[in-house]
Amino acid sequence: MRGGHSDLKQQSSQNQTKGLDIDYATQWSYGVDETMTLLIPNFKGGSSNGSLSSSSEIYQSLVNQGVSKGEADQIVKHLPLYWGTQPFTSGPVYAGAIVVFLFVLGLFIVKTPYKWGLLIATILSILLSWRRNFMPLTEFFMNYFPYYNKFRSVSSILVVAEVTIPLLGILSLKEIWDKQIDKAELLKKVKLSTYITGGICLFFALFGSSLFNFSTPEDAKVMGGLADALITDRISIFRTDCIRSLIFILLAAGALFLFSKDKIKPIYLTLIIGGLILIDMWGVDKRYFNDDNFVPKKQIEANFQPTSADLEILQDTDIHYRVLNVSTNTYNDAHTSYFHKSIGGYHGAKLRRYQDLIEHHLSKGNWRVMSMLNTKYFIVPVKGEEPQVQRNVAALGNAWFVDSIQMVNSADEEINALDHFEPANTAIVDKQFGKFVANFHPSAKDSTASIKLTSYEPDKLVYVSKSGMDRLAVFSEIYYPGDWHAYIDNKPVEHFRVNYVLRAINVPAGEHTIKFEFIPNISKALSISISCFIFIALYALGGIIYSIKIYRKKKKTTAESNKAK
Repeated sequence: MRGGHSDLKQQSSQNQTKGLDIDYATQWSYGVDETMTLLIPNFKGGSSNGSLSSSSEIYQSLVNQGVSKGEADQIVKHLPLYWGTQPFTSGPVYAGAIVVFLFVLGLFIVKTPYKWGLLIATILSILLSWRRNFMPLTEFFMNYFPYYNKFRSVSSILVVAEVTIPLLGILSLKEIWDKQIDKAELLKKVKLSTYITGGICLFFALFGSSLFNFSTPEDAKVMGGLADALITDRISIFRTDCIRSLIFILLAAGALFLFSKDKIKPIYLTLIIGGLILIDMWGVDKRYFNDDNFVPKKQIEANFQPTSADLEILQDTDIHYRVLNVSTNTYNDAHTSYFHKSIGGYHGAKLRRYQDLIEHHLSKGNWRVMSMLNTKYFIVPVKGEEPQVQRNVAALGNAWFVDSIQMVNSADEEINALDHFEPANTAIVDKQFGKFVANFHPSAKDSTASIKLTSYEPDKLVYVSKSGMDRLAVFSEIYYPGDWHAYIDNKPVEHFRVNYVLRAINVPAGEHTIKFEFIPNISKALSISISCFIFIALYALGGIIYSIKIYRKKKKTTAESNKAK
């Protein structure tokens, strides 16, 4: 879906780019006020699946309603604490209270022009993360900056700020270490930075509960009568993190105050600041990446135990067939793909044409399309029982010969034609592939003709065919030109697209071996990689030579100075 817009005119919109649709690509836009998570981690509640303790308001409400303590403990471990504008999130983008404090300090004390570049990059990163909240900039980047329109979760652009903010903070410490600033002047800038960052934390700690409603439209639906208790807990964790960030800022400012008064040496200042940053970041990181993420292998495998339906299907020894599981969330399900080649499943970078097929046919239960995709089994729900297996006797297998073709003039005609055709006998061909079927003649039935898959690997498929006349073969594999190559008896041949997504080849009479092999074109990528490597190597070598020259010059100057004395 990220590689380009659909060929279907019925799918086009004003917001269509050469990548993702703008409306779709801006769903995960960072809220303007949500930017405060760089300084205060739980400014918007944290995670959409967050955890609270037994001291929380919602826990007490559950117990008071008669819920057992054990059950209440489980419930409060999975709560929708996030109340921002994104559909959902696993956690905030947090740069660190002390790191942001040092960033602001760097704006006042760092003298190199680098700070302006870092500031501009930080601001640009934040503005781009807002996306739908700052559409002029968003549309400009999506339309004119290469590959930018491929990204859906735009908050990931904040990774730039997560580099530039710490970098300027480190430069401010370097400025202090190198004694490039008068200590009295340093103290003034430290106070000003503290007033700015600490003042923001204190302001929200005192007045935040009256500025925001801490709720989402889904709260009443999801939490019912516990919605008010959830809001109370959100306010509590909001205020707690405001105070938490304020404390870390004051501790860092205190260390800089002691340094400015010659109470501690630069090395101890660095160790104190580094230690405080570690404690700050460690504490927040452990909320989202903790002991729960490290479990025995057996525990992970326990989540993927085969159902009775899976076991029944796995008895089939056929080397290649597909399964459609409609007893689960079909196109967001990983379980089925763990055991079978699934018609469903999920991937962040979807094939655009296959997504079209899902939206227009698979999601609507078009058995013709399912059969041409060699869907041999369905897993279907049964009320009050485990899901059951149904065999699709109409599944067409891995390849077949067709007797007729249906020419169409556009992608829209092609996908619509899939509603009413017999895939076992007819292939639907777009006019752009007309040259491949220019000599096609409807063929008589040949009961002896056959084509069979004999070897299956993800990047290599081998078939054997037998026919008394030239035939058109359709293969139940997705057409992906450029990297997939076709061969008949080891001689390269051209293949083309039919039925909107499948492959086809003109196969001559007789017995033949047909092979499809995936051979990615990596020459361009390899050239770019080598060029970048050479550039980085030369840049590093130049830096080393420059450093040596500076060192020798400094050493010579020192020697001459000592000699003069």
